[in-house]
Amino acid sequence: MKVSIIQSIKRLLFGKISIGTTSTMRRALWLFGLSIFVSTSGYMLIEGYDFIDALYMTVITISTVGFTEVEPLSDAGRLFTSILILLNIGIFAYALYAFTDYVIEGDIFKKMQIRVMKNRIAKLEDHIIICGYGKYGEEIVDNFTKAKTPFVIIDIAEERIEYFREHHKDAFYVQGDASQDEVLLQAGIERAKTLIAALPDDTDNVFTVLTTRELNPNINIISRASNPKTQKKLKLAGANHTIMPEQIGGFYMSALVTKPGAVEFFSFVTSEYESDIGFEEVRFDDVPLACQCRTIAELQIREKTGCNVIGYKSPNSHYMINPPSDTSLLHGSSFIVLGNDRQLKRLEKHWETIAAQISKES
Repeated sequence: MKVSIIQSIKRLLFGKISIGTTSTMRRALWLFGLSIFVSTSGYMLIEGYDFIDALYMTVITISTVGFTEVEPLSDAGRLFTSILILLNIGIFAYALYAFTDYVIEGDIFKKMQIRVMKNRIAKLEDHIIICGYGKYGEEIVDNFTKAKTPFVIIDIAEERIEYFREHHKDAFYVQGDASQDEVLLQAGIERAKTLIAALPDDTDNVFTVLTTRELNPNINIISRASNPKTQKKLKLAGANHTIMPEQIGGFYMSALVTKPGAVEFFSFVTSEYESDIGFEEVRFDDVPLACQCRTIAELQIREKTGCNVIGYKSPNSHYMINPPSDTSLLHGSSFIVLGNDRQLKRLEKHWETIAAQISKES
């Protein structure tokens, strides 16, 4: 790894002192103030100057402007001035390196970026929080970006955050440990709709899920799991859904052998590049009041939009494939609808029309 000149000088001159931090800048200011106090006091004691003359001598000596002394200095005064000049060269060098590193290393700009990002995230509502920008997190981000779904990335690694920023200029991010309360709060966990725990370590995912559920009891939590034994722990911690990518990949590959036609058709249907066919979930709360508790036949989804209701999720989370026409959209239930882009757009406009029609007939 290449080491910058600033970092080399820092290690050479200051050892383990961390330059570029707020505490270092504060330390440099304290040293500078202490130098002025000691110098002023010294001139008052040694030369008998009043405060104004002593302060003036201090300033022209430290700044090395070369003005004439207020009065000719005694031997003790000249010795004190020599020591003062040498000491302040070191203090000035320390302050210069601290300020230079603070600016060059980007701390001042990073703090400004963090403040701006906090203000932007504070305006988000019903967004998605993605914990971990690894190989799975990156894939999730790409899909959300294409779908224009608002999201916030959380990752503890600075290099991954920098990579994310390079490829997603206007996206939201928080650098930090996703299992910590303050980091999740900074990402807007109280206002978020869903959290996805895609961290590589199952233990980190469990702690993240626990913290998230405590901060927002109503949020939908989806977590990645690497070990089957962890799935139960994630559920107990509060995850609504657990996903094992390796298990899904293995099933998909085996299905390509046993049911290649079905798998290829499903891949075609779910591919946004090859197909204009998509799925939509119609929830009870998504439709107007007049459409709630109505049957598929009464809602006229197929007749008016061309979409097909291919699944039904009951209030107790049981699924039914190809539900009959007398199936009702009850509280806590939803329809899974299949259609092409044109049909799904018609479906979006359908609810107000059918609600007005039902209300008129009633």
